[in-house]
Amino acid sequence: MFTQPHVTRRQVLGAAMAGASGLVAGGIVHAGEPQKTPSVNAAAADPKVQGPFPILSTPFTDSGSVDFDVLARQARFVDWCGCPGMIWPQSGDSVDLLTRDEKLQGMEVLAKAAGNFRTALCLGVQGKDTADMLVYARHVEKLAPTAIISRPPDSGKTEDDMRQYWRALAGVVRRPVIIQTTGGVAYKGPTPSVQLLIELAKEFPCFGYVKEEAGPIISRTRALVAAQPPIRRVFSARGGLGWLYESRLGTRGLITERAVYADLLTRIWNLQQSGSDPATLKDAYSKFLLMTNLSQTHPGGGLRGPHLYVWKKRGVFRNTVSRHYGPGGSVPAKPVFSELKLSEEDIAEIDFRFDALKPYLKPGPFA
Repeated sequence: MFTQPHVTRRQVLGAAMAGASGLVAGGIVHAGEPQKTPSVNAAAADPKVQGPFPILSTPFTDSGSVDFDVLARQARFVDWCGCPGMIWPQSGDSVDLLTRDEKLQGMEVLAKAAGNFRTALCLGVQGKDTADMLVYARHVEKLAPTAIISRPPDSGKTEDDMRQYWRALAGVVRRPVIIQTTGGVAYKGPTPSVQLLIELAKEFPCFGYVKEEAGPIISRTRALVAAQPPIRRVFSARGGLGWLYESRLGTRGLITERAVYADLLTRIWNLQQSGSDPATLKDAYSKFLLMTNLSQTHPGGGLRGPHLYVWKKRGVFRNTVSRHYGPGGSVPAKPVFSELKLSEEDIAEIDFRFDALKPYLKPGPFA
């Protein structure tokens, strides 16, 4: 159960402005309804699109195939934790190292699993170019998740490339779109400017949601928060390393591949919203950082690595298998995969840190 959010005077004024703008523009547009002619501030922020929206970690079988049964179980785990939202596919490995068919099938599996969830489902829609992206966009629109997230096109070279790409996306979807401000390993174009994000938010009622992870983080975050409305929500990212600070600047949630800590993230979010116990908030957040910085001492990389062991420990994953990029961040012609090997010392340290989380985790085993 979530606590009631602590609402500041600035948030009340912002909500009033957004509501007034929506009335002037002809009413609020709800997800699933036909989209009317775009107009400035035609929709207030969707109340379901806020809070921690952790990215699901793609599970694999021992033979390197996507384990769709475990993907659905992972989604049920996040809902069991009471988390506001979840996202898939979005991390580089799941966007770049899965085939189109694997991504489309995974989306269907999650949409079916999420039918009775309280947790909002957000599906990733991006591609090498506009045509590639639209394949996913049209498929996702049929599945009707709560929201969509999209990063810049791999082939984009200019800001106008991004503008046309996201305008094409707006032409086929009718639900909130979160824009991620960084691209994948193949993307060599510019960072979408704050001005472009504001422009798209004014033009399309479903835009105005931003996952901000491009530098300079603090100045961009301040600028986006100050642009509400037409900007509707700003999410922290970057593994949650700056979440506590950025939340005080006005971000309204976190997007990162940390779904195995969904109950902890939800507790931190509720403490942020209530504002009633700063000491507990700082303690819970510090315990979260203990887990995120395992990437500095343990093998396997920052996003998956030792956290795959935690997925097994929590009764969700069967193994610690990952797919890998090739030399220079290239995508191999055939999947390259391996199981993470941890020493007894590695495991002891993970367990030591995980024990500190227990006061903030949902009690009882996940079944």
